[in-house]
Amino acid sequence: MRVSLLIRLVFLAALLALGACSRGKKADPVETLPVDQVYALAKEALQNGNLDRAARTYERLVARFPFGAYTEQAQLELAYAQYKDHKEEEAYSSINRFIKTYPTHKHVDYAFYLRGLINFGRSDGLLERYISRDETKRDQAYALQSFEDFSELVKRYPDSRYAGEARQRMIHLRNNMAQAEVGVALFYLRQKAYVAAANRAEKVVETYQRTPQAGDALAVMSESYARLGQEKLSTDARRVLELNYPDHPYLKGQYPPKRHAWKRLIPFTDRN
Repeated sequence: MRVSLLIRLVFLAALLALGACSRGKKADPVETLPVDQVYALAKEALQNGNLDRAARTYERLVARFPFGAYTEQAQLELAYAQYKDHKEEEAYSSINRFIKTYPTHKHVDYAFYLRGLINFGRSDGLLERYISRDETKRDQAYALQSFEDFSELVKRYPDSRYAGEARQRMIHLRNNMAQAEVGVALFYLRQKAYVAAANRAEKVVETYQRTPQAGDALAVMSESYARLGQEKLSTDARRVLELNYPDHPYLKGQYPPKRHAWKRLIPFTDRN
């Protein structure tokens, strides 16, 4: 009898303790506040650099309030928070969803710009790959996609406040993609694969005519054709090089360095 009473008392004490804990635990304001206040919490977290908290709050806002102006803005800022938190895959998915869902949104130009930035960031790995890996195996998919994102922004919204910066990034991407192709051509040249080197260099001249790297490509073409005994083709490439790049190192007898091209890939410097 006494044992049964003791068990009951212990059980009652446990229930009281659980009740006290539940009363003492505060509810997450994100689950109870109205949409404008939830958005304010997310915005504050974003501005304070608490990116993970901001992203989770934006996501909860969208889940609780599927429609409305706050929800649209929250989805846009969610992608930005993920981008700043180096969660490129999540950010890319979020911004693509925004563009597809709100194609006429007043800030859709920024959405295209942000998508370009996300891919631009992923293309930064090209710098390391250029230095440390076989040049023939580099993947420039992100750089190409970033270029297309910025290009689409400029075409659709030429007067956008982001168009000028997009154009500058396009120039940078184009130069780096051209330099990567020159790196491949030089790799073939070092391997004495002269036909492959000449073909790759010719591609640079045709595709990236207005880049500084076109001069490097002409030098590779001239050298490759000379090694193949194609004197006329070599002379023609050299003549074009002399006409357009009279100060190029190749014309001064300075052969390309053993490992890298004359120019190195240079990271883009943000001015914002």
